[in-house]
Amino acid sequence: MANNGKFYVVWVGHTPGVYTDWAKCKAQIDGAEGAKYKAFQTKDEAEKALGKGWHAFYKQAAHARPTKNSPRPTGDFIAVDAACSGNPGLMEYRGVFRENIREIFHQGPFQEGTNNIGEFLAIVHALALQIAKNTHYPIYSDSMNALAWIKKKKCNTKLVQTPANEPIFDLIDRAENWLLSHTWNIPLYKWETSSWGEIPADFGRK
Repeated sequence: MANNGKFYVVWVGHTPGVYTDWAKCKAQIDGAEGAKYKAFQTKDEAEKALGKGWHAFYKQAAHARPTKNSPRPTGDFIAVDAACSGNPGLMEYRGVFRENIREIFHQGPFQEGTNNIGEFLAIVHALALQIAKNTHYPIYSDSMNALAWIKKKKCNTKLVQTPANEPIFDLIDRAENWLLSHTWNIPLYKWETSSWGEIPADFGRK
């Protein structure tokens, strides 16, 4: 069958691969949760795209802030938060799934950190974890600074590096490198504490 001049890549579907006509492509994505596919003009382009993965071709989702009267989020999402005793001080961060507080990662405590750094690292951790697992749950953080740093792909901290907090700066370097080398379409949202209460990932130490 003629391929009408296009080659179709299916990254996420029943059987990922390169298909030479739309009907075959459609059969792979119909009913497939989170299907990812795209058409290319040549077979060579399609095969290279298949190897790169769908993240390189889907537009990266920017973070968004809900309107003032938005209802508290429901459904499946990941919430992240950081806690810091002092500024700088002993810092840790974690991510939880939805509102059942099922912890999916927890890092720290680290010496001489800041809350914003912890929030930044938590968001990157949640993004990288989802990319690795091929999941696409929205991520909520209550830190506008951290969300802005993610958008710039740069941890814009003024914290001075010392021997005590060197492990934190190693994590920052790794996180920034990850952001620069990946794209994603996972929504990032600001958690509105004043309207919704504490974020589900909150450490409860206020």
